[in-house]
Amino acid sequence: MPSNEPTFAELLADCAHSAVHLEMRDQYAVDEEVEAFTAWRNGFRHDPDDRASWWRPWLDLMQAVAARGVVVRRARIVSEPVTEYIRYEHSGTFTNIAAGEQVRWLPRRQASAIALPGNDFWLFDDRVIRWNHFTGDGASAGQEISDDPAAAKLCMEAFEAVWARAIPHDEYKIR
Repeated sequence: MPSNEPTFAELLADCAHSAVHLEMRDQYAVDEEVEAFTAWRNGFRHDPDDRASWWRPWLDLMQAVAARGVVVRRARIVSEPVTEYIRYEHSGTFTNIAAGEQVRWLPRRQASAIALPGNDFWLFDDRVIRWNHFTGDGASAGQEISDDPAAAKLCMEAFEAVWARAIPHDEYKIR
């Protein structure tokens, strides 16, 4: 990524009203999650009463952004029955919500008629996109920043269509 592109924290700092994130993969294998995913597989679960043990600095960042009045929404399109990785994500999502994110889940079968971009993304204030690229096995393949109006419109419309059909986290039952 060229050094003149803003970091994720800078994108959030410049965000005035909304940040939305669409996740469409059933498996991620990003380096910073390997240890936590392994611990979860071995029985670890976050203690709702021990906020200090939750995923930092991510949750601190989300909490600060939400405190500024930015609405942060995350939607996940998932195949059912879900993968072990999605079970892991679901079990820890209460921490995202506690930090101020809104999270919904959409079974993939209900997404068939939605025009979706080819990659996961963050969309800031309906105008700046941070594409998240992944390898076939789910490892990060880098990010790309775009302010292309047509792509931003596609992302906004796709996200809103997913959001309208998706199930709030506290109502979504893992299958």
